[in-house]
Amino acid sequence: MTAYTLESMATRAAIASLNGYRTHISPRKGFSCPHGLLYGESCSDYVKRVLIDQNLSAAIRLAPQQFRACKMAAQTLQAQSAQGGCLVIPCCIPF
Repeated sequence: MTAYTLESMATRAAIASLNGYRTHISPRKGFSCPHGLLYGESCSDYVKRVLIDQNLSAAIRLAPQQFRACKMAAQTLQAQSAQGGCLVIPCCIPF
């Protein structure tokens, strides 16, 4: 029988919640993660990776840093769009 600590159960619940978000909510929200569009790893990808590789405590500690990076990615994408740069990510086909 496998013994689970409270931390490991919470981590597993967080991963399940992220999977639910990615399956049911994210495809319907009408926009994509700017960090994912610009760099290839969305915020949910990042948090899930930290949850798997480390634990819930690490994800809680590191997520705000990721969200700040995502805000900067959104600003970069907005600036590129305003300058006539890449409008389709990752294809970068300017119109």
